[in-house]
Amino acid sequence: RKQLVQVIQDGFIIKRAVYTQSLELYPMCEWDELMKKINKLNRFKRKNTEFIRIFTAGVRLVEPDASGRILIPKDLKVFAGIQKELVLSATGSIIEIWDKEKYDRFMEDKVDDFPALSEEVMGGDDD
Repeated sequence: RKQLVQVIQDGFIIKRAVYTQSLELYPMCEWDELMKKINKLNRFKRKNTEFIRIFTAGVRLVEPDASGRILIPKDLKVFAGIQKELVLSATGSIIEIWDKEKYDRFMEDKVDDFPALSEEVMGGDDD
């Protein structure tokens, strides 16, 4: 907790994930960096404006309570299908929040494809 004091004080952004039926929790510093990139998009291009609108739909600022807990807004829980148990999965600098059953199903479906995906993403050339 001591290492996370500043991150916790700044709060978090929670939003819908792009590719899965899950949520993403961004430390405010990470969200600010991402928004700098998004704000550079030309808003006179319709696809950029549509992307920004959909990407930021449902975005909420959340702050931990005195015990360090974060309340997930009801509409985002519904989007992610979170019922009883959830899974927190660290993916780089953000945390994914999943309904446990959906996470387990996703991981089971992808485990067989992982060696090929690993080679494609990380294999590269032997430079």
